[in-house]
Amino acid sequence: MTQPAPRKPVRKAVFPVAGLGTRFLPATKAIPKEMLPIIDRPLIQYAVDEAREAGIEQMIFVTGRGKTAIVEHFDHAFELEATMRERGKALAVLEPTRIPPGNLVAVRQQVPMGLGHAIWCARAIVGDEPFAVFLPDELMIGSPGCMKRMVDAYGEVGGNLISVLAVPREEVSSYGVIAPGERRGALTEVRGLVEKPKTAEAPSNLIISGRYILQPEVMRTLESQEKGAGGEIQLTDAMARMIGRQPFHAVTFDGRRYDCGSKTGFIEATLALALEREDTGPAVRAMARRLLG
Repeated sequence: MTQPAPRKPVRKAVFPVAGLGTRFLPATKAIPKEMLPIIDRPLIQYAVDEAREAGIEQMIFVTGRGKTAIVEHFDHAFELEATMRERGKALAVLEPTRIPPGNLVAVRQQVPMGLGHAIWCARAIVGDEPFAVFLPDELMIGSPGCMKRMVDAYGEVGGNLISVLAVPREEVSSYGVIAPGERRGALTEVRGLVEKPKTAEAPSNLIISGRYILQPEVMRTLESQEKGAGGEIQLTDAMARMIGRQPFHAVTFDGRRYDCGSKTGFIEATLALALEREDTGPAVRAMARRLLG
């Protein structure tokens, strides 16, 4: 009997980072939103660290004009490192910012046409391999990380996977929601996807939360995808078309999610992580007590 072809590992990740970050103007006029720091690490660094933890090797940034700082952040800074060595300062703090040669690729999305179009722009680099997608605005904190759990689940069921979070039903109308099938622990079969349903019509309280593992066939689906909500090419629409053609599951993440695309979510993430750190926690607690009177 012919043995099935071995499942290809998830080695590549796509980071759509071409957005203008208008909600954070004027801070993002000259600095990419993804480079704004949560304490002392830019937002994009958290996503890349999560990808590395999951065993992903190649990082693909879908960028736009004015986004070169993202690529430079993961390059070697020879002058900075030389100065630090001369002053006897340790370079370990820079180690997470180094991506090996050939493992960082930047492609341009010249026109903002939606998340689906941004993913499609990476088609030549993705090739015929499964790939992960990270929305850096969604800061996911947990141990193990969200993508590590998804890659482990992929090893079990293959196909396409999305991360989901359980939220109160009154909040579902603000998100994409899955129509669930069979559930087994944190793994749920996906039978449908609904974008921002009315609360009474929502098929579940499991919302899509910014992490995906997709098969390369989604690129061909996106190629013929018509514009959807907002006049943009929507990734959700393309994924919905693949349900029934390939295995499709959701992984419920029981860690924490911070919506760093909003100002309040960004502030919450900064405070929450600062409170947890040994070098900042005590001072931040004292500061909060002082400010709250």
